Amino acid sequence: MKAFEWMVGKFSIDMGIDLGTANTLVCIPNEGIVLNEPSVVAVRKGTNEVLLDGDAVGLTAKEMLGKTPGNIQAIRPLKNGVIADFEITEKMLRYFIRKVHNRTFMVRPRVVIAIPSGITAVERRAVINSAERAGARKVYLVAEPMAAGIGAGLPVADPLASMIVDIGGGTTEVAVMSLFGLVHCESIRIAGDEMDEAVVNYMRRNYNLLIGDQTAERIKMAIGSAAPLEKEMEMEVAGRDLMLNLPRRTVVSSVEIREALQEPVMSIVQAIRSALEHTPPELAADLVHQGITMAGGGSLLRGIDKVIENEVQLPVRVAADPLSCVARGTGQFLNQLDLYSRVLDSGEEAA
Repeated sequence: MKAFEWMVGKFSIDMGIDLGTANTLVCIPNEGIVLNEPSVVAVRKGTNEVLLDGDAVGLTAKEMLGKTPGNIQAIRPLKNGVIADFEITEKMLRYFIRKVHNRTFMVRPRVVIAIPSGITAVERRAVINSAERAGARKVYLVAEPMAAGIGAGLPVADPLASMIVDIGGGTTEVAVMSLFGLVHCESIRIAGDEMDEAVVNYMRRNYNLLIGDQTAERIKMAIGSAAPLEKEMEMEVAGRDLMLNLPRRTVVSSVEIREALQEPVMSIVQAIRSALEHTPPELAADLVHQGITMAGGGSLLRGIDKVIENEVQLPVRVAADPLSCVARGTGQFLNQLDLYSRVLDSGEEAA
């Protein structure tokens, strides 16, 4: 059996996975990001049977969100950075692993998965079990902020403070790192999804207009901001009138959407303040020069870096390609498993 596992493993492509609430990214060592798809699965209601012969996953499934008939359900199996539906997560992972291997069935790769730093031991075990059942022969877990820091090129191995703010879909991870360790980490379940929800609530409250999460996300990306813009923008929004229960459209401005986003943005600022307050003085001194690096899709919100800079009085920069920082970090872990094994979570030694 071990010889068979070894043989199958030799023909498998090891991969790093950023298993995100909104999107899943897969990184292959020396190749980079090879897959970036929404963490969505479309199933037959009540059966957990994936549609289209198992292919209704990722981009295909996201197009169905909010638009399915009664017998079909589009599910996001991760919520707030953790697995909410184990069976669907396993099927989603199996689909992505097979897709990277060009649909080959007999694959048993080693997998590094980035997870939120604040999840419980039970939640960590759920991630490992889901990945193993999906076909991984060996699973390693790494804290998202550590993976993001490595992917962003921060000197996490040095006796020097590095600070990362990773704003994902379900969680925001704020961490101060030094010598391959998390000196202090704040993990809050306020991130991109909560920003979308804030836009939905604003439209309902101020316009009596009900919009879907995907529409809210489009509004956030098109005209959303955390700080005043040089030139404010407007956007036409369509939804259902809550008074007449009929389709209606209206126009909203970037000023209004900024107001809607203020609460989740300030919650993220407060998490950063809390992390800084718990940072030892020598490392805090490093941050005066090193500053804060931002990663994740939420860091692309216009002006959020300026708001944080003004609030904490430290230099803030957004990493190059912030969406892929965590995934690239997991790929680097695979490249240097011996070096990074001290920060990986696994039941056994590196295989």
